[in-house]
Amino acid sequence: MWNKLATYIIRYRLWWVALVLVSTVFMAYEAKKIELSYQFARILPANDPVEKEYQDFRKLFGEDGSVMVIGWQDPGLFQVNKFQDWCKLSQRIKETTGIKNVLSLANLQKVVRNDSLSQFDFAPIIRTIPTTQSEVDSLKKEILNLPFYEGLVLNSKTNATLIVITFNDKALNSARRLSIVGDIEAMAEEFAVKYKTDLHYSGMPYIRTVNMKKISGEMELFMGLAVLVTLFILWAFFRSFRLTLLSIIVVLIGVIFSVGFLQLFGYKITALTGLIPPLLIVIGVPNCVFFINKYQTELKAGRSKDDALLEMVRQIGLSTFLANITTAIGFGVFYFTNSTLLVEFGIVAAISVMVTYVICLLLLPITLHYMDVPKARHLKHLDGKWAHGFLSKINYLVHNRRKEIYIAMFVMIIVSGYGMTKIKAIGFVVDDLPKNDPVYTDLRFLEKNFNGVLPFEVMINTKEKNGVFGDNAAVLYKIKSLQNELGKYKEFSKPVSVVEASRFLYQAYRGGDAKYYALPGALELAKLTNYVQGKQGASKQINSFLNEDKSVTRVSFQMADVGSERIKVLMKEIRPKVDSIFNPAKYKVSLTGHSLVFLKSNDYLLGNLYESLLIAILLIAVVGMVLFRSIPIILLSKLPCLIPLALTAGIMGYFGIYFKPTTILIFSITFGIASDGTVYFLTRYRQEIYDKGLNASQAVTNSIFGTGLSMIYTAIILFCGFSIFSASSFGGTAAMGVMVSITLLVAMCTNLILLPALLLSISKWQGKGEKPS
Repeated sequence: MWNKLATYIIRYRLWWVALVLVSTVFMAYEAKKIELSYQFARILPANDPVEKEYQDFRKLFGEDGSVMVIGWQDPGLFQVNKFQDWCKLSQRIKETTGIKNVLSLANLQKVVRNDSLSQFDFAPIIRTIPTTQSEVDSLKKEILNLPFYEGLVLNSKTNATLIVITFNDKALNSARRLSIVGDIEAMAEEFAVKYKTDLHYSGMPYIRTVNMKKISGEMELFMGLAVLVTLFILWAFFRSFRLTLLSIIVVLIGVIFSVGFLQLFGYKITALTGLIPPLLIVIGVPNCVFFINKYQTELKAGRSKDDALLEMVRQIGLSTFLANITTAIGFGVFYFTNSTLLVEFGIVAAISVMVTYVICLLLLPITLHYMDVPKARHLKHLDGKWAHGFLSKINYLVHNRRKEIYIAMFVMIIVSGYGMTKIKAIGFVVDDLPKNDPVYTDLRFLEKNFNGVLPFEVMINTKEKNGVFGDNAAVLYKIKSLQNELGKYKEFSKPVSVVEASRFLYQAYRGGDAKYYALPGALELAKLTNYVQGKQGASKQINSFLNEDKSVTRVSFQMADVGSERIKVLMKEIRPKVDSIFNPAKYKVSLTGHSLVFLKSNDYLLGNLYESLLIAILLIAVVGMVLFRSIPIILLSKLPCLIPLALTAGIMGYFGIYFKPTTILIFSITFGIASDGTVYFLTRYRQEIYDKGLNASQAVTNSIFGTGLSMIYTAIILFCGFSIFSASSFGGTAAMGVMVSITLLVAMCTNLILLPALLLSISKWQGKGEKPS
């Protein structure tokens, strides 16, 4: 088959070139349309209970992660000049297109009892920006008399205040969000510079925007670094500008196809899909190394150029095909996670790996056919004394020191196993950022002064029309009890709910004295009801906490970025308290919100790690059946791939690197790539055994020297290539780069040392000198 394929590639070379050229132009045209994803990345599948509850909440009350905040702390925030400019800043932000609402000291409202219309009206506290200090002092007194705003926009104890900015949904999930956030920062920084103060920015729109800008910038950075690193290494190996350029062009065509596939499938650039182009460069170049090394080896052996090309495709075509299949499987298993974020990444990466292989298989032989035969100096790297000496030592070890090899591997497994017991699956919303990053420090400032800015929602379904206010408003008193219970946790901010609104109204009903900011008794509450009928005045504000028939209400908290481990503890403690207040037989209470869904996703990813890794092992074992129908060989050949994974997990445990979306990717991906070395070695071993009739010992020696150099080259390229991700400002991506690099370097050693040792042991077990059955 591969002989015919090699012949067809050369014979119909112009047709193949035309096909690749036309398809590349088409994919480049599609790739130009690709956009960044501005939607919040969904990791949980649609049928997950936590995700379903969150979507039910969004249908009733809209997007909860739509609030950006600007924090400011200054003992002189009520000085007339500062207060004036703070008010002007709030007004400018509110006038920005795409902003739904702004809440700050500048536009607070008070409730006014309107007896003539039997309703409550809202009136602005500040009708015009004050011009004197006495006016500001008077406003300060009035604001401090409204406990409703304490903890929401003002912390009078620490002299901190907020501008709370709500985005409309259309702007929130579009490219417009980036420019809005940029405009708001620019306006705010004018204030900060004028008064030589620090402002603190946070909230999900801001965090998502900053992360998206970083992702976009790092995608370009990684692409550039990947090209530069591989160019340098290829030049160091081949000492040929033409071969170096050819290899890079081949994989860059694969990159164009990958971005084109994203667009054709209707996907966008996310934190994961943005990694595919640089990954393809790193993964695709080893194909070129194996093909070119084989071509040059055959030329050196005295074959003509065309015969060398035919032999290159015949001998390397199958092994590289199977190796790319295993790599694609490592990516493709993410399809089974049912997580949109991982499925998109896995599908496109798997297809792109195979397409890049096909492009390499077509263009390399055709281009080499038209190129001159390499000169002697270009073939010197095949005789490298360092490589020959290194491979000779390996050959000696596997033939004479197998016992020591097995002991070393056993010790490595034990040490790694202990480290694995220390590994934790903890995710934070901003844990991928350095501790000195402004996003991180600003979030901590807001947690210190306002207990956090991440959304946490409690949705209460009474299952009855007007159930929130029925039965003498029993639900309101239950909500009050719930708020009191959650108020005992420092992780939660002051809530916003129909109960807080009722307290605010009762204060106004009793003349505005702050001591009446309380939930009144049933009789007094009934009097308030007469003032909140219809859809005017205060009724409109209260209705924002209710669904249409008043059977469902929400209690909105902001919470600190406590991490997925702490959130599990909180939910275990809170859930029984919720059920004791709201009888589950009568009420349905959902604990949900943007932050809870995000942090719950980490546990989901961990569970899917085991599933996807198991699927990858089984599928790659099936690929092994193509080479050998020997169960011992198939089973034991997985050890050289699994031991590096165990070592990596052990290192993560010892150094406190948590499981998170990016680090979890390490295992399935590296298992697939590490299996490439196993495939290369076993394919050559099979050829030596069955085609040349050698015994196991001779076949192992020839396989070590026949594939060793290319495997070393590949390991160096992969090590350096993945190391570029350590330049990421995201801790998880940087950890992934370092861990994958280490894993693949160890995998090269296990494939060159442990695998041949196992093959010799199997051969001895079956009968010394005999071919494996």
